[in-house]
Amino acid sequence: MQSIFGHPRHAYLRQPLAIAALLLLAACGGVKVRPDYELPKPLMQPMAARAGLVLDESLRRYVHEETRAGGNWKIDLGPGHEKLFRSMFGASFQTLEVFNDLETARAATGLQAIFEPSIEQFSFVTARETASSYWAVTLRYRIEVLDPAGGQVDALTLNGYGSALGTRGTEGSLIAATHSAMRDAASKFLVQMPRQSLAQKLVAGQPLSSADRAVVKVDIVEAVPIEPEPNPAG
Repeated sequence: MQSIFGHPRHAYLRQPLAIAALLLLAACGGVKVRPDYELPKPLMQPMAARAGLVLDESLRRYVHEETRAGGNWKIDLGPGHEKLFRSMFGASFQTLEVFNDLETARAATGLQAIFEPSIEQFSFVTARETASSYWAVTLRYRIEVLDPAGGQVDALTLNGYGSALGTRGTEGSLIAATHSAMRDAASKFLVQMPRQSLAQKLVAGQPLSSADRAVVKVDIVEAVPIEPEPNPAG
């Protein structure tokens, strides 16, 4: 039976090449990538509400580092996620103010809610580890939902899953899979956020308060999306 990641025989033949590539990367000082990503403009009507978005220094400078197969991996996620959250929340709310820290956001006037996203987890698997031609990435976010004074109203959990063919090379494949995971998470947020009771209150022109505390989950657990194998016949 053919695997969803490609034919097992082909994957077996690719493993020595993948191992050799990872060893070469280790000898050359590892892998350093910056998935600089901006969400394409969604075809949707933003909610008629005024929201604040806090992108603090820990988010803007977020870097994932690990050692694997004897090589060092450094994925600079901060700049790309700053762009992602700006475009994601900008598409969600008619009026959006962006702040570098919560204290500045709390001092602003006229806001109905403040959102403060953070990256909780970044993980990836290489083509070698999936025994296939695919790379896969998982991203997990936490989005604090605060009232205009900075008091906690809720916390949203958002997961993004992505994959990419390994034909782009090590750096290109990892970046493409990361972009796919970021796009997946953003799509879920854009579709599901307007359905939440908190969003309905914002659209009604009311500010959030601690009395609005509720269990809200903006996430759907899905299988990792897989790109189709290219057709050799064209």
